Amino acid sequence: MHSLKTKRLVTLFSTAAVAALLAGAPAIAADDINVRFSWKLKGEYGFFYHGQEEGVYEERDLNVTFGEGAGAQAALGALLQGQEDVVVLPGIFAISAIQQGMPVKLVALYQPAAPIVLISHEDNPVTVPADLEGKSVAHAVGETGTSYLDAFCLMNDIDCGSVNKVQMDAGSRVPQFMQRQVDVVSVYQTNDLPVLVDRVGYDFPTLDLAEYGLSVPGLAAVVSDEALENNADALRRFIEATNEAIELTNADPDAATQTLMSVWSGGPSESVQREQIVATSDSIVQVEGHPFGWIEESAIADALALISSTDNVGELKPLDTFYSNALLTE
Repeated sequence: MHSLKTKRLVTLFSTAAVAALLAGAPAIAADDINVRFSWKLKGEYGFFYHGQEEGVYEERDLNVTFGEGAGAQAALGALLQGQEDVVVLPGIFAISAIQQGMPVKLVALYQPAAPIVLISHEDNPVTVPADLEGKSVAHAVGETGTSYLDAFCLMNDIDCGSVNKVQMDAGSRVPQFMQRQVDVVSVYQTNDLPVLVDRVGYDFPTLDLAEYGLSVPGLAAVVSDEALENNADALRRFIEATNEAIELTNADPDAATQTLMSVWSGGPSESVQREQIVATSDSIVQVEGHPFGWIEESAIADALALISSTDNVGELKPLDTFYSNALLTE
């Protein structure tokens, strides 16, 4: 069986041969695809850059530009204004926006369950849901990790009334936790946790929310309804190339780390970036028999139930309003 590297070499040689045959033919312009992340550069986005470095987008006649973001709302706004072709953000935010009437769709869901854990201190550990009772938990408005804490308590038959959810600014959550002003804080395993462990030099007791039933849709690709109708071919090639980028990153996380370091000069240490990349690879779930990013209807239905548990969202829209698997080639 050919290795992934061998297959890519064959593809590259084949591409070169075709290019030689067509050397005298008029050049075909690549399609521009602008991609906006919902946040600043982090290891969770590493596979996109590694794919670009390996030429997976160029091979499909795409000229892809990646840009950092300043929040999901701003990214979705830019998408609707036509400034971006694809936005990459936690799927739960897109689902909420679509329920409110925004004409966009999820076209790939890489993390059906966002890799969020609650961390605590060794002398006051929280490692199972029941340990939350009597504890104080840092919370910021719109924060994924604790916004659905009531639903999590209900799933696990614990008394959420005994949990003190302390509201604060998002940037204060981890410092307040480290100063022991609160007992628990939520962090992403693919971003915050490796940085924090590297900083303090020890591991924290953790409670994996997804392990105990709280599946909040994470990393997703979102496009406008208009683009899905009018630019499907280029978008399909983008999603196909991104899936190859995921495969390449899974196969060689060291190479992906070097690529990320080359574009993230102000980022954390090499070991932390590698941990973020590996944690991201571990969090990307492939539905059996389907490509990476395949969206199951149940994931959308469960997310809507979560949103409904915290907000009055009115009558729920039909499930097919929220997503499309049309760009995911089998």
